[in-house]
Amino acid sequence: MISHKLYSLAIILAIILQPGCNTGKSAQEESTAPQPSHWQILPTPDVDASLRGLCTVSEKIAWASGTGGTVLLTVDGGQTWTRRQVPNTDSLDFRDILAFDENICFIISIGLPAKIFKTTDGGKNWMESYSNEKEGVFFDAIDFWDRQHGIAFSDPVDGHLLIITTGDGGDTWQEIPKENIPPALEGEGGFAASGTCLTVYGDKYAWIGSGGVKASRVFRSADKGQTWQVAETPVIQGRPSTGIFSLAFKDPLNGIAVGGDYRADRLRGANAAITRDGGKSWVLITKNQPNGFKSCVTHFGDPKKNYLIAVGTSGTDYSLDGGNTWRFMDTTAYHVASFSKDGTAGFAAGPKGRIAKFIMSEN
Repeated sequence: MISHKLYSLAIILAIILQPGCNTGKSAQEESTAPQPSHWQILPTPDVDASLRGLCTVSEKIAWASGTGGTVLLTVDGGQTWTRRQVPNTDSLDFRDILAFDENICFIISIGLPAKIFKTTDGGKNWMESYSNEKEGVFFDAIDFWDRQHGIAFSDPVDGHLLIITTGDGGDTWQEIPKENIPPALEGEGGFAASGTCLTVYGDKYAWIGSGGVKASRVFRSADKGQTWQVAETPVIQGRPSTGIFSLAFKDPLNGIAVGGDYRADRLRGANAAITRDGGKSWVLITKNQPNGFKSCVTHFGDPKKNYLIAVGTSGTDYSLDGGNTWRFMDTTAYHVASFSKDGTAGFAAGPKGRIAKFIMSEN
């Protein structure tokens, strides 16, 4: 999490770009440039959980979640983290988390029974707002357009993605009729790897990325999830471990999908694609693509710019041109990264309770 003062465009370009980037600087200028930004691993409570849920609210406030019913909250910029467990949920895996502030937060569990919990007092008390024990249910992600309107989705049930929405702040949830959702292909599903295979923008747009043996597609909606269309992408497919793991959209038209093969996470290849028409068509990034498998991509920095950072078990890469070209940053394994809406604060989380803070180096 970085102070707002650090994120002027000049500082971003001076600090993020590593020597060798096409900055127009002389060799002497490059040699004296500040070191690139980096992740600073933080001390956390005695947690050995795999953390895949992460939501950065501000420079001070962030939530994380994962296996063993783990829920963590910081209100001091990551210096300390406190457990905010839901009673009797040690067997649940909370793969995604969404928060509006230090008090209001949602967590979603995978598997059976699939559950959504909500707190309005910083995790001191939790209410179960949704539960589903239907065979095949496996929720992958949750997101909100605003404090009242949200969406979550599960792998296919009865041949279609199971999509639910709320209009009352997550107190109740309603299923979208399966007739409004294109049929799933055989073996198609989402990846509950970082809670970011579902993303929303503005007050009505939503996208869902899928993968599998026969699929690497993006579902899109322009009416708060009420109706859906789907498009093929050139992202790798062919095995249950391949496909799209994460999506990020700068606006209703410009977006990126990342993923790959998590069983071959060091291989470079068809792991990222870009859209400039809202997800109707996708173009594969074939040069300077992210290094290996990526489970999460998100925007950071100046909200007016299209700066992206992607993490995975293969490490961290970043882009300063909307995803067209990527540069290596870090080899440490993370499952998820999250930045505040103003781009000034960011965390990453991953295996064995690992949490890191994004540090902008100063000259």
